[in-house]
Amino acid sequence: MVFGINLFVKQSTKKQILTGEKASHLENVDCILILGAGVWKDKPSPMLKDRLEKGIELYKAGVAPKIIMSGDHGKESYDEVNLMKEYAIEKGVPSEDIFMDHAGFSTYDSIYRARDIFKVKKMIIVTQKFHLYRALYLSNKLGIEAYGVMAEPIKYSGQFYRELREILARDKDFIKAIVKPKPTYLGESIPVNGNGDETNDK
Repeated sequence: MVFGINLFVKQSTKKQILTGEKASHLENVDCILILGAGVWKDKPSPMLKDRLEKGIELYKAGVAPKIIMSGDHGKESYDEVNLMKEYAIEKGVPSEDIFMDHAGFSTYDSIYRARDIFKVKKMIIVTQKFHLYRALYLSNKLGIEAYGVMAEPIKYSGQFYRELREILARDKDFIKAIVKPKPTYLGESIPVNGNGDETNDK
């Protein structure tokens, strides 16, 4: 059952994974959702950096007019999203086009909040390929039209164990997609067609 669910999640979403060029032909995309990953002091981890670079590349190519940076900012001492936004600003993305989801504590939370807080109906998700299947599956089940563009296919340290953990994560989120619990935090809506600086906390 564990491996059957894993295969189903992958097979049911693989056609939604596009190249950047194919993504550029999509119309009426609300935003690019970049999913968070670890940060090392004042810089993104290699995995997060690759997600940011691809997301910024898509934004500059005109794939979508806004970016949502979704990650963990549950503690004052640990802040993925401000670092992600600052990185994009340094690369030339206007601050008002970057929204921060400070409560993207999990992939499920990020997708749910994209729908309910940021009012996203159609989006491009950027993360590594192994992670895209689950993010796209959740989007489908939560009623968002979503497509994935993978960060550059680089082998990271510990990738074998990460792939094994992802199998269990797909199974867990398969159940969540049925039950549809509320995320850790919700709140007032901040439509993604507005000004991203409304999400600033500094």
